[in-house]
Amino acid sequence: MTTLAPSRRVPALGGLNATLLGLELRRLLRNRRTMIITLVMPVVFFLIFGLNPSYSGESAGNGNVSAYVMISMALYGAMIATTSGGAMVSVERASGWSRQLRLTPLSPGVYIFVKVLVAMMLGLAAVGVVYLVGAFTSVRMDTSLWFTTALITWLGSAVFAAFGLFMGYLLPSENVMQILGPGLAVLGFAGGLFMPLQDGSVWASIAQFMPTYGLSQLVHAPLTGDAMQWTWVLNVAVWLAIFVGGAVWRFQRDTERV
Repeated sequence: MTTLAPSRRVPALGGLNATLLGLELRRLLRNRRTMIITLVMPVVFFLIFGLNPSYSGESAGNGNVSAYVMISMALYGAMIATTSGGAMVSVERASGWSRQLRLTPLSPGVYIFVKVLVAMMLGLAAVGVVYLVGAFTSVRMDTSLWFTTALITWLGSAVFAAFGLFMGYLLPSENVMQILGPGLAVLGFAGGLFMPLQDGSVWASIAQFMPTYGLSQLVHAPLTGDAMQWTWVLNVAVWLAIFVGGAVWRFQRDTERV
């Protein structure tokens, strides 16, 4: 008599559970280099450039220059954090871990969701550390802006979580962060994150096409008092769509090889 093999049951929520989330988070936290670059470097940059007595106390809209620099460094830290979290797929692909996961009932969509969620959790920590240090220094801005700017910074960093995923599937594991680290710094300068852009300049025109431009304008606008512009939101939406589309494309190509 022939017996039928039991059918494979798809787990609830596609396999999403606290154990998986905790495992992914621990894997990220064990990377000391990533943690130092993500949580320490933006704070050091803020202390160096944001507390310079020659200009830190000058007015910057609804606060001072120290507040402006703090917001910039918080966004930069969130960019590094979320990009690093997303780019971890490169290492997992090289070690065979992602291949093993695809042989389980875990949904591919849940796998991507967990990666983005963990990256965003690290991004939240990066923003929180910079703001915490800023609270004990000479940073001055309206009370409500502490929450508003931090929230925009954190949510906006989702663009770079998608960027990290895309690059993680695109670049080889042995040098993914060696490429992305300097690349993020270049994008920061090119998009006007580290210094205000001069209206009408050639550089300002070029910056509008950078993935950091829209985010930089959005996170600083509540402080500077600038009116919100739809081009900023469009910049963020377009780059988010590009990075998400690229990550999905590379993920599908990767899956076809299983």
